[in-house]
Amino acid sequence: MAKQLITFTINGKLTESYVDPRESLLDLMRVDLKLTSVKHGCDVGECGACTVMIDGETFDSCIYLAIWADGKTIITTEGLTSLEGEMSDIQQSFVTEGATQCGICTPGFLISSLPIIESDKDFTREEIKKQVSGNFCRCTGYQNIINAIEKTHDKRKAEGLNHK
Repeated sequence: MAKQLITFTINGKLTESYVDPRESLLDLMRVDLKLTSVKHGCDVGECGACTVMIDGETFDSCIYLAIWADGKTIITTEGLTSLEGEMSDIQQSFVTEGATQCGICTPGFLISSLPIIESDKDFTREEIKKQVSGNFCRCTGYQNIINAIEKTHDKRKAEGLNHK
């Protein structure tokens, strides 16, 4: 099959790439673009290790075709850091709360937390758990992850930084 040219914005950078119509977005990001925060996990959209934000919605990039990214805006964990390389508040919260262990699931959880921390809605712990239920962790036991998300959301809300 002939490769097709797609244009998309990833982590704020306008990007063009030739893709095989059968190629996953995960493979495009990891292999071609060297965005290694997007992890290879299950390859069937079950574990959440490859979660990315596309036009404001989270998707498992292992089951999202790269060709579908044409014209889209994508955010990976690399896009959360400042231009100076400083961690975002949610990344810092994961560190502070001890919400990372081996790191395989962490990028997916960080991206899955964005709709929560950017919302001005009040979330219960159960609602936060449900929102990130598509992400699996085998190391942390989830409590510290939920703590990090909850504390970041509440801090942003107190500072008036939530906007969705």
